[in-house]
Amino acid sequence: MTPTDFLGIPHADLADLLRPVTPTASVLTDTAPAGSVRPPDSGGRAQADSRSREPRLTEDGVHALETRFAWAAISTLIEPGDTDARLLADTLGPREALRSIVVGDPADTVLGRLREVDELATDTLSRRLTAALERWKPRIALATATRALTSAAHLHATLLTPADDHWPAALDALGHGAPLTLWVRGDLARLHQLDRSIALVGARASTGYGEHVAMESAAALSDKGFAIVSGGAYGIDGAAHRATLASNQTTVAFLAGGVDRLYPAGNTRLLQRIAQRGVLIGELPCGSPPTRWRFLQRNRLIAAVATATVVIEAGSRSGSLNTAGHAAMMGRPLGAVPGPITSPASSGCHRLIREYDAVCVTTPDEMAELAGDPLPPDSAGVGAPMGCNRPMTHDRAPSNEREGPTIELLGPDPHPSPHPDVAADRPPAFAESPQVDGHDVRLRDALSARTPRSIPDIAARAGLSPSEVMATLGRLELAGQVTEDEGGWRTTR
Repeated sequence: MTPTDFLGIPHADLADLLRPVTPTASVLTDTAPAGSVRPPDSGGRAQADSRSREPRLTEDGVHALETRFAWAAISTLIEPGDTDARLLADTLGPREALRSIVVGDPADTVLGRLREVDELATDTLSRRLTAALERWKPRIALATATRALTSAAHLHATLLTPADDHWPAALDALGHGAPLTLWVRGDLARLHQLDRSIALVGARASTGYGEHVAMESAAALSDKGFAIVSGGAYGIDGAAHRATLASNQTTVAFLAGGVDRLYPAGNTRLLQRIAQRGVLIGELPCGSPPTRWRFLQRNRLIAAVATATVVIEAGSRSGSLNTAGHAAMMGRPLGAVPGPITSPASSGCHRLIREYDAVCVTTPDEMAELAGDPLPPDSAGVGAPMGCNRPMTHDRAPSNEREGPTIELLGPDPHPSPHPDVAADRPPAFAESPQVDGHDVRLRDALSARTPRSIPDIAARAGLSPSEVMATLGRLELAGQVTEDEGGWRTTR
């Protein structure tokens, strides 16, 4: 007998959940026979009865239904950049991967299934799978996925998976560090414009000079047919988005939380306009708040989807240097705009140019050239300081021509890159802190300075296993960053 449910959820209910958020819902056809309803509720309203419905889905339709739900459900169990989850889903398929996680199969059992499919993947996961399964266990609750799908439907958002036509192919550069899903608000057709796009990023605490350059560049580049990609933040990001919208062109904003969590709050109206006239994208399901770790991981998506990345204005500690680092590690063209030598707000840009082979760009034409457009003959040297208008003839070629290793960027516990030939080109955000521990960042994100939290609660919030939480808490307690009270753990500052 053909199963009528997936992990206890009736196929008819899955179809109801997924149909509103699926780009092409032809396989998610209505499964309810005419007149199949529950008795009226207390208010006299008829209710659909999933128990009385026999799905009329084909075998392919059932497979598509379960696969799409599995992608969504796994995305609620993990933190962004979890290479183990993506490798497991890619190898076993998302349905079998989710089933193994939810049922609680031992690591040896899962490895046995992996070995039947891919020996290399088995070798990669053999030493990490036990820890990964423990890391995902605190978040196992399929109700979280159903809530996320319901919220997305209310927002008219769309769930994209790697099998969908609208999925940005450029994300493949992230290898198994690529996202499992994308949650999108806006016109999906605009996503194809990412094939010709430029990321304009920079500091939140921008100067008038930086915002002026961002707006002029975004307007000119979008008029040339480039989609403008950024992160929706204050400062340079917001200026680039606003100028593109004013030009009636396409802008794409990547969020660090769910697409229902418009952050920062001061840019709510801007982000709503982007959802209406551009594209708003989140890797995390609806209901997920932004955290420091998620901002860092969001940056890898901006760098991956854009044809080129330009840092407009950045101080020495600006988060936009993290985006530049991802672009450099993937071999994407990277540019930086110079500023006054007396301005700390441009010190990060100057260092990118001086030490990390970023191309000095001073005009929109030069930015377009970075992304593959030829520089107009009459623009050479115009508006550019001596020595800054250099052609792209150095060792960094466009990404579609450059060969190099595929780097799995930030996994659940980032380590220094094993590729020294690439690590040498890392911008300062990477080069100066190679030992930054992702567990520390995620655990501090999960803690409060006022409310003590238990280890199970911290594990679920941080996406870590209880043993990883206890080990990290011990290290941070020795450093004086956390303390244990009677009710649990909290940060000291």
